Amino acid sequence: MSEFDFAMVQNFIIALLLGALVGIEREKHRRDEHPNSFGGLRTYILFAQAGAVAGWLSLQLQSPWLFVVTILVVSLAVMTAYVLENRNSPSSLGLTSEISAVTVCLLGGAVMYGYAELAVMLGILTSAILTFKQPLHGLVSKIDTDDLYAGLKLLIASFIVLPLLPNQPVDPWQALNPYKLWLLVILISSMSLLGYVAVRWLGTAHGTVITGISGGLASSTAATLSFARSSKFMPDAQAAQSQASGVLLAWLVMFIRVLVTVGIVYRPLLAGLWLPFAIMALCCAVSAAWFYWRSIQQSSEVPHSSVRLSNPFSLLAAIKFGALFAAILLLVKITEHYAAEEGLYILAIVAGLTDVDAITLSMTDYAQQSQASYGLATIAITLAVLSNTVVKCVMVFAFGSMALAKNVFIATLMILLSAIAVLFFV
Repeated sequence: MSEFDFAMVQNFIIALLLGALVGIEREKHRRDEHPNSFGGLRTYILFAQAGAVAGWLSLQLQSPWLFVVTILVVSLAVMTAYVLENRNSPSSLGLTSEISAVTVCLLGGAVMYGYAELAVMLGILTSAILTFKQPLHGLVSKIDTDDLYAGLKLLIASFIVLPLLPNQPVDPWQALNPYKLWLLVILISSMSLLGYVAVRWLGTAHGTVITGISGGLASSTAATLSFARSSKFMPDAQAAQSQASGVLLAWLVMFIRVLVTVGIVYRPLLAGLWLPFAIMALCCAVSAAWFYWRSIQQSSEVPHSSVRLSNPFSLLAAIKFGALFAAILLLVKITEHYAAEEGLYILAIVAGLTDVDAITLSMTDYAQQSQASYGLATIAITLAVLSNTVVKCVMVFAFGSMALAKNVFIATLMILLSAIAVLFFV
């Protein structure tokens, strides 16, 4: 008498439970929405059992054709049911239930072939896709052509352009690695795309908090400029309090974004960066909360600003960023060879006037050379961020109301003084 195979029984139970998991959702769907639709709880359990039995027999007989024929028979059965159902009600066209039945049968066989963990994961995913029908359809309705183009461009840049680039330096200073440059371009563009999608889906007309945070994800400079321009039409002190909170929230997100970028590219550098950036972020958060609280206390309606953003991932924008990053990286290498440390500080300040991401990634790459360069990279990145912050403050003075400019200037002064104190006295 052969020994009882507990593993085999366990696999059969897993397969039946997978069928029940999908079948419960289909049963509820049939009762609530389509009484005449194909299959229910028992049907899906039997399909899973058919796949499991076919898979087990194929292993015992050492012939995969039994399992293949079973899948073909199940497919033929569900397609016949589909034709008959839609002959009676042509308006209810859809293959969701039928495809789910074939999937359940395949998952039952996968369990018997030794892929139980993968089958369970896919079974849960299948049930989730079926359950979240309305949210998924609502998600698609929010995607327009620009969002689709942006996603496709990001995929092309990641999986078509990136593998074609050489993964080695191509210049005498060993600074420019095309593969690495493009990979960092994709990283920054991905963050911008996430911010862009958040702005489009959440909307920018729900107050300064959402506008500031989502605008900071995509571009803190764009968010600052938007608030500054809108303040010209609402120059009163109460509105300036709310607008200042939005500007500072965008800056706060920018500080966090820099830390996240450094953490992804080279985590050890965070040991020197977290304190000055935490102090700057704290100043932003406290100031934003104060101005927002003041606006609420003064019973002023929070203005609904709008950060107008273009497609965050265009090929031209990616090339421009890559060229800027490559130029700064090359300057860093040349400065490292022919100039003192102060030269890198000046370069960081100048680069920060236009863009923070490029100099951040350049100095992060520089810090990977040796532990001795950590301190230099930390100060350079901080100086670049402070330089960028000053530029945005000047933008508020140039394009915004005087009330907003005063509020932002106070916060900017706090950020500068606290960061300098941490850099040179801690």
